[in-house]
Amino acid sequence: MSELKERIDEACAFIRSRWSETPEFGFVLGTGLGAVSEEMDVQARIPYGEIPHFPTSTAESHAGVLECGLLAGHPLVVMSGRVHYYEGYSMEEVTFPIRVLRGLGVERLVLTNAVGGMDPGQKPGDLFLTTDHINLMGDNPLIGPNDDSLGPRFPDMSEPYDLEMAERVERLALEEQITLRKGVFVAVAGPNLETRAEYRFLRWIGGDVVGMSLVPENLVAVHGGMKVCALAAITDMGLPDALEPVDIPKILAHAAKAAPKMTRLLVRLVSSYKDTTRVSSSDSDSSPGSN
Repeated sequence: MSELKERIDEACAFIRSRWSETPEFGFVLGTGLGAVSEEMDVQARIPYGEIPHFPTSTAESHAGVLECGLLAGHPLVVMSGRVHYYEGYSMEEVTFPIRVLRGLGVERLVLTNAVGGMDPGQKPGDLFLTTDHINLMGDNPLIGPNDDSLGPRFPDMSEPYDLEMAERVERLALEEQITLRKGVFVAVAGPNLETRAEYRFLRWIGGDVVGMSLVPENLVAVHGGMKVCALAAITDMGLPDALEPVDIPKILAHAAKAAPKMTRLLVRLVSSYKDTTRVSSSDSDSSPGSN
């Protein structure tokens, strides 16, 4: 057993000592998007600092609490806040919580984050569904010795974001009359925002939005065989010819504007699966939006 696997097992054992359910879903809530827990029957709240080997967030508006409970009758674990590469953590530390969620039994993972829009048709407060990504972070959490118990040496990335879950989200957004953009997310290391030339480059290579998270978590989740859905709030615009200085309070205000729509969509997504569903069950073939 690798040292990483031992640390994962220790963290999982601690969480199970506080909450014994096996979660079907795992959520990672990004900047200003922590309202989902208000819709949950929260049965355990565990600060990250209490969980063995768990990294603690220093980023603004990231609570740093693991919330365990039920949502629409489904057991789930919610990470209220994440850690980022730019905080000085290694890629292994950044993605350790995802390894723990997998160890607890999570099969469907929903990643949320705040992003900068690069398409003139977008506007702050819109929701964005990531369908693919470009990794420009300059690092990868899978570099190094591979523990086959955690995933294959060379994970396939032909479907990094689960098509069935994405189709569900699109159908539910239409039913809820929520504007949902979709496309390619570009991951950068940060913490600085981009220059005009960088925004032009990112748009030129095929990016629709840009951010400083998501991709390392996705890589580790796919490595572990999890189904991933990624939903973002567009909180600012990176349009080179109309670029404005960064305004953090304004970014947080746009995230707050998107949060109720995000929460509504996530609750509907979980509710759309049958109460006892697992990824291996026949429900994986059911149509989007089924109850």
